Amino acid sequence: MTTTLPFKRFALLALLPLCAQAAPDFDRWAEGLALDRMRAEPTLATVRQYLPEAEQQQLDAKLTPNTPEQRAARIAAAKAALQQLQGFDRSQLTPQQRTSAAVVEWSLRSTVDGAPFDDFDFVFSQFRGLHVSLVNFLSQTHPIRNERDIANYLARLQQVAGQMDNGITRAKEAAGRGFLMPRFITEAALGQFERFLADPAGRNVLVASLAQRAEKLSGLAPEARAKALAEAEKITAESVIPAFRRAQALLKEQLPKTTDDAGLWRLPGGDKAYAFELRRNTTTDYTPAQIHAIGLAEVARIEGLMDGLLKQIGYKDGTVMARMVKLDADLQPKEAEPRPALLARYESLLRDAEQRAKLIFDITPKAPVVVKREPPFTEKTAAAHYSAPAKDGTLPGIFWAPLPGPVFRMTNMRTLTYHEGVPGHHFQIALQQETESLPRYRRDSVFAGGSAYAEGWALYSEQLAVENGWYDDNGGDVPGRLGQLDAELFRAKRLVVDTGLHAMKWTRQQALDYGIPVAEVERYVVMPGQACAYKMGMLHILAERTKAQKALGAKFEMKKFHNLVLQTGNVPLAVLSQVVDEWVAAQQK
Repeated sequence: MTTTLPFKRFALLALLPLCAQAAPDFDRWAEGLALDRMRAEPTLATVRQYLPEAEQQQLDAKLTPNTPEQRAARIAAAKAALQQLQGFDRSQLTPQQRTSAAVVEWSLRSTVDGAPFDDFDFVFSQFRGLHVSLVNFLSQTHPIRNERDIANYLARLQQVAGQMDNGITRAKEAAGRGFLMPRFITEAALGQFERFLADPAGRNVLVASLAQRAEKLSGLAPEARAKALAEAEKITAESVIPAFRRAQALLKEQLPKTTDDAGLWRLPGGDKAYAFELRRNTTTDYTPAQIHAIGLAEVARIEGLMDGLLKQIGYKDGTVMARMVKLDADLQPKEAEPRPALLARYESLLRDAEQRAKLIFDITPKAPVVVKREPPFTEKTAAAHYSAPAKDGTLPGIFWAPLPGPVFRMTNMRTLTYHEGVPGHHFQIALQQETESLPRYRRDSVFAGGSAYAEGWALYSEQLAVENGWYDDNGGDVPGRLGQLDAELFRAKRLVVDTGLHAMKWTRQQALDYGIPVAEVERYVVMPGQACAYKMGMLHILAERTKAQKALGAKFEMKKFHNLVLQTGNVPLAVLSQVVDEWVAAQQK
């Protein structure tokens, strides 16, 4: 069992009521705030499909503006909303409304507090840069359900060049203030541009993905499909590709000016920016030094467990990391093209997990979940991830599995399935969407509580599989159990490496030498603090469970605890603690 730790709580703003307003007024105010945000952010509105159909269709033809004016307007709106929130007397709200108020407040304050650090969010980073997010959104997320969606797709495709040019302007201005990506990040992004621009427009992912999805539409005339594809190819050739070439040229121009220094410490105000990112991602007020120490202790504990299991199956010599590499090498698939078999195995593991989960969950998502291979454009730099099901049932939940090869991670396939799929992100995200007791803006994460709840739940799910004997069938799956421990070790090492890079002046090579893969190290460089959310969130959920078990004794029921956590939805960890405390008190009565 993972060691649990008492958590300091990230202090939410203590608000005094200016003039108490009734509970129904809060519901109307919060829902109106959510609608305003969706109208201001069409891209997010498409993901959430939040607005009435006619209005939603209009927004589905637009991309969220990426101008300085739009960013300033969002911050001004958040400040105004925080001021309005002071008008509600929290003591007069229902428990659900108090939780909602805390979540809305945390989200708004993150927007306001993050404003001074805008330059730290690099426009063309390799992990979530503009060139990546635009392509992934259009090729994977924009719905293609009918001819209207295709017309909206083409309208959005026309806007891509303008978005890229706005990004180029912003990147140039940030560089003038001393904000350049590290050399190795710039090179990784340039590699993505090279791959995107390698094919002619007709085979570009923005055209090919449309062709693939449009072909599945019933009722779409072949002539209409051909016309839409010809238009997509024309826009891509005449507008999109030239804009991507302009951004590529900017990065090539900046490359000689970059250095190999990796962390935020190298940038003006980097210490304050990193402190903000740790608070935003972990929703705690732990310092970099404290998180670093937690990571070191967890690494030592997990490596001790792994050493014993490795020796048990005959891997006795070398470091834990070296022996795990040897184990994975010995388990490599024998097929010339193993990817179809690997995807089939992931699918089988998902179905098996759904059956096993029935013993510890009595509420599960109605939406199905499937596994798909990560698209080639991002496969070399992507981590496994999950995308939510469409509310209208047109898309299932999807566990995206990168399989770049030629070496494949075999030992971690089970635990990765539990993390991204069942009972991890699929249960967490799909159930939140389906929980009618939550206000809609929380079901759809218009206002959410940071990464620590979501990633903490997914890592907690990996632990649940161990606690409930999922690796013990047929004499035990020791390589799979080692894969689970290796994944947990990886999240513990993230605490050490993320804080090392950004607060302790670690080099990229130090992070690699500590056993973190290249793509992951480079992810931490451009997403500071996010890597700490997993382990800190997991430890907090385990601590809350232990607290509830001690308080309730024989009255504690695991299924009810899981219902509580999942149906609360994504909240800051301090808010989760308050919810659990109220639940425990109610159970005791």
